[in-house]
Amino acid sequence: MYTIVTGAAGFIGSNLVKALNERGVSDIIAVDNLKKADKFKNLIDCDIADFLDKEDFLHLLQEGAFDGQVRAVLHQGACSDTMETDGRYMMENNYQYSLALLDFCQQEHVPFLYASSASVYGGGSVFKESRECEAPLNVYAYSKFLFDQIVRRRWQQRSAQIVGLRYFNVYGPRESHKGRMASVAFHFFNQYRAEGKVKLFEGCDGYANGGQLRDFVSVEDVVKVNLYFLDNPDKAGIFNLGTGQAQSFNDVAVATINTLRGGSATLEQLQQEGAINYIPFPEQLRGKYQSYTQADMGALRGIGYAEPFLTVEQGVARYVQQMQRAAG
Repeated sequence: MYTIVTGAAGFIGSNLVKALNERGVSDIIAVDNLKKADKFKNLIDCDIADFLDKEDFLHLLQEGAFDGQVRAVLHQGACSDTMETDGRYMMENNYQYSLALLDFCQQEHVPFLYASSASVYGGGSVFKESRECEAPLNVYAYSKFLFDQIVRRRWQQRSAQIVGLRYFNVYGPRESHKGRMASVAFHFFNQYRAEGKVKLFEGCDGYANGGQLRDFVSVEDVVKVNLYFLDNPDKAGIFNLGTGQAQSFNDVAVATINTLRGGSATLEQLQQEGAINYIPFPEQLRGKYQSYTQADMGALRGIGYAEPFLTVEQGVARYVQQMQRAAG
């Protein structure tokens, strides 16, 4: 029996593969698209049973090659570029792909854990897993939103566990291949090492420079939650996966710089010395940008997940230390 991980060479997918390995699980079918070939590096230290291109995998799935062979599906594969404007590509890659896997898992009575996104909430101020709070601002968010709606429509007829996890701002190891879509912690680390300063957006939507607030969640916690659901196949639903505590981009910058320096400077001190700079807010993002996100964690806590989440200060420090070790 196999565990299938889609997006397995990507950021969250590869962290899940590594975590499964650490549990002694290696009968993993890794599914991904390696057009961005550098992603292969995320799997170098992982043990898998096979690697399949996404298109080949879907073809084999529809032919019945995996019938009776699958223990669980962890579906992380998607186009996550919120600036992508090709709606047809986005819907085929995110929505139709997910639908095919959902159909398979329900036919086979197999647990299906999939990546949704906090982007479904758009510019709202309430981040609770209910329809009235959802208003996507771009086609990426719409592709995630629409699939969540299909899951809801089919909920009463489900034959096996279905879990949708609405990831907030995830950061951590194995994201370098994402380029401009990598986390701000990743970019701040590289900016400071290269230039001795970091760059944040100026204020917008009533927020001060660098003061926009996001729910930043470590990939360590994202993995823990996924494994919790694998261990508890009786628990199902669509859940936010953040920390429940919004923090500013300034907080991420301060944590990054202080970890690199081994110091404890304040935001004001770093601003005064020029270690934190602010650049004009991009015009193309106006009206499409979430200046505030904070996950309502009531649903996840309500079904029994009790583990604490890393704060920005804790999680970013661990991540920066890991990147320092890797950089030598």
